[in-house]
Amino acid sequence: NPRRIEYTAVNVERLERKFEDGAVIDGAALKAARITKSEFEPVKVLGNGELTKKFTVKVDKVSASAQAKIEAAGGKVELPC
Repeated sequence: NPRRIEYTAVNVERLERKFEDGAVIDGAALKAARITKSEFEPVKVLGNGELTKKFTVKVDKVSASAQAKIEAAGGKVELPC
């Protein structure tokens, strides 16, 4: 399918390792942490791993389990409209 979007998958355990508590995680932050090659890559956060830090996550997609873990740690998820 030529319209298919290929997302870069990022697990919450990787966010836990790479970012400080209270970080805002968006395309630019993911590129700066060398998780993605470009800040404009579509990203989907997946729920593998544990999360103890509070993040504000601004990416294209988030799995239900990842969203539950982010919110349980006191963070929030902001998806594009």
